[in-house]
Amino acid sequence: MKLFDEKNLIQQLSIDSVIFGYKNKELKVLVPQLNFKNPLFSLPGGFILQDESIDLAAKRILEERTGLTNIFLEQYRVFGETNRTNFDLIDNLNDLGKENFLGLGIEESDITWLKKRFVSIGYYALVDINKVNPKITGFDGDINWHNIKDLPKMIMDHNEMVSYALETLRQNLDHKLIGFNLLPETFTMKEVQELYEAVYDKPLARNNFQKKMLDLDVLERLEKKFTGAANKAPYLYRFKNDKNPKID
Repeated sequence: MKLFDEKNLIQQLSIDSVIFGYKNKELKVLVPQLNFKNPLFSLPGGFILQDESIDLAAKRILEERTGLTNIFLEQYRVFGETNRTNFDLIDNLNDLGKENFLGLGIEESDITWLKKRFVSIGYYALVDINKVNPKITGFDGDINWHNIKDLPKMIMDHNEMVSYALETLRQNLDHKLIGFNLLPETFTMKEVQELYEAVYDKPLARNNFQKKMLDLDVLERLEKKFTGAANKAPYLYRFKNDKNPKID
């Protein structure tokens, strides 16, 4: 089967996804490293089958990368500048030479496909990082989580895509409560605040934050979290069943 099948794939249209995770008080992004002599980094992406909806294609691509199904996924922007051509990837393929890229299963028609200008539909996903089993596909040599403050330089406009996705996440964090998809099923109030601080990249006043969360009337208080000091142990919380924004 051809790597880029022009009959079965929609030409010059792609999907690129910003996959957010959260761990150790850091907001992270899943970034593959392309397997070439000169290291290249990109967002997880893919193409759309002729008989496939855009949303289903995005879900398929995310499942291939994370091993998860039914995760929070939302389209946030379309990227279509006239210079959206993957010159870095093309240069690396050209450096391989014809014999080498044929040995990788890459045909000359695939190079022609990749040289075209692509319009990309941007999605962002929120995952419980502890449940993700990152998977490499296609040209990938590796795939890792990177702190959003320390992302590598990526191909084309992928760093810009992350910036737009982060701004969308910030805009939706309060009124949709989607950030809780980044947390486990139960959590302390401090852990919620640390998540918000990582997303907004600024400290928040503890008393004001806790009052805001409790006033939303969406959290159910559970038992205390055992820390070895019963009088200082924080309470665990989870979302009330009828108001749970998490996607399992």
